[in-house]
Amino acid sequence: MNSIIWNDIKKEIALRIDAEPSLKDYLESLISSKENIIEATAAILGSKLNNDALSSIDLYQIILAAFNEDDVIQESLINDILFFRENDPACKYLSTPLLFYKGFQGLAAYRASNILWNDDRHTMALYIQNRSSEVFGVDIHPAATIDSPVMIDHATGVVIGETAKIKKNVSIFQGVTLGGNSFTQQDRHPKIEEGVSIYASSTILGNVNVGSNSIIAAGSLVLDDVAENSTVAGIPAKKIK
Repeated sequence: MNSIIWNDIKKEIALRIDAEPSLKDYLESLISSKENIIEATAAILGSKLNNDALSSIDLYQIILAAFNEDDVIQESLINDILFFRENDPACKYLSTPLLFYKGFQGLAAYRASNILWNDDRHTMALYIQNRSSEVFGVDIHPAATIDSPVMIDHATGVVIGETAKIKKNVSIFQGVTLGGNSFTQQDRHPKIEEGVSIYASSTILGNVNVGSNSIIAAGSLVLDDVAENSTVAGIPAKKIK
């Protein structure tokens, strides 16, 4: 399946080049010339995150090497892209998140930094986190645990703390914070179960559990556990149905 999705993406890129020839070199260098989604994602992140410290080629090689250490990263990236297309009405093509969505790009940068973090390359992991925060407006600690697929839509202002855990099929919108409520080193960040939707500008603080298939309404402040299959709203958040 992964190879089928990759071939579909390359076909879309060919159509984009026909539609916008001025972007031909850019699109070919980042996607058409690559062998798979791993190489393309690493190239795009390198092109976005480079600065005076590390060139785009340096970052491409660092991120690609990290990705190649993970047996499931290709499936994770593909699943994230498919989840975007299925759940974002504005996303009509598989190549759109890869090229243009900083939510996908920020999540992919996290996935690289998480691999580096787990390999005890903490300085490089934090460097990528910092650059991702500067460029994409998404601040995800490399030690956080995020399954796939996940969608971070629009992404600006999203903050996910060190001990947060997010399971699959979760949608997170702009301005969401999964933060701690203490200054200790303990497990202090939220745990988000499968199928949860967290809408814009919501804040979830502390080691609380948000049950599967629940909804956090926009602008809510969640300080306590949320039962599965429920909707909460308000400051502080209360169950509304």
